[in-house]
Amino acid sequence: QVQLVESGGGLVQAGGSLRLSCAASGGTFSTYAMGWFRQAPGKEREVVATRSSSSRTYYADSVKGRFTISRDNANNTVYLQMYSLKPEDTAVYYCAARPWSTSMRRDEYDYWGQGTQVTVSS
Repeated sequence: QVQLVESGGGLVQAGGSLRLSCAASGGTFSTYAMGWFRQAPGKEREVVATRSSSSRTYYADSVKGRFTISRDNANNTVYLQMYSLKPEDTAVYYCAARPWSTSMRRDEYDYWGQGTQVTVSS
């Protein structure tokens, strides 16, 4: 069983930056693909970025060039660095994990964190 705990959310002005962290425990972190998803009020949860156990990455078109997903296997942590934030990035951001290969489908992730709120003001 893998436990995931996100941190780093907050309120930021448009154009600002934030770094989200997700600390994992209870499994062999290096063998898991990690993903960041987000859910805005009234909308479905959507993929933001994923990184496989072999460090293959995927980004949603809406965040390409602005967000970077990285992982520190020594510290069992995955990060989401967010630059040039926009009001439309406002959402609860969730960290998720699944064995080995990455996926853009939320229903293919086995483990989820509790989420962290990101609010971008205009």
